[in-house]
Amino acid sequence: MDKIKIKVEGRFYEVDSHLTILEAAREIGYNIPTLCYWNKGHNSLASCRVCLVELVSSRGSRLVASCVYPISDCKADAGFEIKISSPKAIEARRTSVELLLSNHSKDCQTCVKNGQCELLHAAHLTGARDGEFLGAKSKTYYDDCAPGILRDTSKCILCGRCVERCKEAQGIGILGFEGRGFETFVAPAGNRSFASTPCIQCGQCVTVCPTGALSEKREIDLVDKAFMDGKTVIVQTAPAVRAALAEEFGHKIGEMDATGKMVAALHRLGFYRVFDTNFGADLTIMEEATELLNRIQNKGLLPQITSCSPGWINYCEYFYPELLHHLSSCKSPHEMEGAIIKSYFAKVHHLNPKDLFVVSVMPCTAKKGEAKRRELANEEGIADVDAVLTTRELALMIRRAGLIFDDLPEEEFDQDLLGEYSGAGVIFGASGGVMEAALRTAYFNLTGKEAGALEFAAVRGMEGIKEAEFAFPGSSLKVAVASGMKNAKPLLEQIKAGKSPYAFIEIMGCPGGCINGGGQPFVKPNLHPEEGKNIVEEYCQKRAKILYGIDEHKTLRQSHNNPDIKRLYEDFLGVPCSRRAEELLHTHYNSFREKYPEE
Repeated sequence: MDKIKIKVEGRFYEVDSHLTILEAAREIGYNIPTLCYWNKGHNSLASCRVCLVELVSSRGSRLVASCVYPISDCKADAGFEIKISSPKAIEARRTSVELLLSNHSKDCQTCVKNGQCELLHAAHLTGARDGEFLGAKSKTYYDDCAPGILRDTSKCILCGRCVERCKEAQGIGILGFEGRGFETFVAPAGNRSFASTPCIQCGQCVTVCPTGALSEKREIDLVDKAFMDGKTVIVQTAPAVRAALAEEFGHKIGEMDATGKMVAALHRLGFYRVFDTNFGADLTIMEEATELLNRIQNKGLLPQITSCSPGWINYCEYFYPELLHHLSSCKSPHEMEGAIIKSYFAKVHHLNPKDLFVVSVMPCTAKKGEAKRRELANEEGIADVDAVLTTRELALMIRRAGLIFDDLPEEEFDQDLLGEYSGAGVIFGASGGVMEAALRTAYFNLTGKEAGALEFAAVRGMEGIKEAEFAFPGSSLKVAVASGMKNAKPLLEQIKAGKSPYAFIEIMGCPGGCINGGGQPFVKPNLHPEEGKNIVEEYCQKRAKILYGIDEHKTLRQSHNNPDIKRLYEDFLGVPCSRRAEELLHTHYNSFREKYPEE
């Protein structure tokens, strides 16, 4: 890679020629604040003006936005010098932040981003002063109609990160800039609610928002009310939560498997039972693998596509309703587990399902809407799951209870009918995990033998699309894995054209899978410099490594060998895809998608 010599603050450096001034400055040890810039140019609108530096040459000096200005235009031998700490640059950056603060909501004490707000971080770095610019404020728009995501323009700084993220990750482009000048704001077209758009509620926009303009719709109050009303409150936790929860309590990404301490915290929060959604994942594999085998043997519709991700389900209903029959009819793992809690578990323990309140702790904002679907309630209108909390919401509940996370003991999930789980269930949280878990059981279903090697490396990794072909005695199975709707689209277009070579496809709504869900701890390079400069490229791998490590050390690694799953079928369900299993564990989809009504 070509190098060029630059002069920064009176000293000479050699840096890669393809960098911007901002990136080069960070390489050599300078921390220039920024707000609109995101992850090495994924969003570089130069709109916030917080990264201004002074560029000096023989022709004089000028202020430039370092996030977009190429370092190749600043060669030292051409007489250029970059000044970061000059009075002119310092005052310009401070003024930019003060102008943003002048039009920003001041409810910091109750803001969901309190302690993690990048605007306040930039204010601290620049020495911004409050009240320097007083006057009118932009009109505020508040949208709380959708089930998973809130929008509050009083906190928006027009950085454009959410706009680009929706395009980049999902290829949808729900958000854009509305209005002109001082009346500009970010919203779906025509300032519609998220609820009246084909927003899939994935929450990727929330993950990149530097302030509290976008956030999850919290359901902690619902859980509190259930306790106050004397409900029997049962909680289950998704595999991806344990891979990230410790980050909320000061641990580095990928540093800690939080399973034991998470369970201990949930016990102390007063839940009647603490279960692992991995049981539901094992149950999903039993049903989904059987469904796949039935399709193959009976020449049914192929490829079969996974149905675990509600963001993906939303996307398919909105954009590819003609392909809905390709989706597995299986409910997602937490919905299956909720259905079993309110049927089998309730029956054994002589509990009234109407008195049960099931809480799912998920890495996902789309799960909130999923739990409210009419298709996921029984004939009496009793929902499988009553409330969904994100990883961030669970952390808040732990903090407000006064628990010291690192001092908690390591405790086990409750071993009560639904307690056991396999390593196959654990890896559901990473892209390719559902496929790998399904292959372990599909091999057994097709051959009657256990697969020799349980690691299907070809479907692992963070690539947007992965393809593989696995040989079975007398046959082979072509599969594909995609995460993020932008990556899924080529596979879906293949199916539409009748040219798909695959028998089975895994699709996850968020890039990298559930470990990168919209409800996970925020990954903000500006706030976590100790994580390293490649934090955004590496955090998914680090979280996934925790899940694969748990799987590797489990004695039980196949869903079909889970003794609690076996007992459930023997005592209650019969066999996979039986009539009772169909009633409790399977669902249908909407070819004409209803929007959530605006209130």
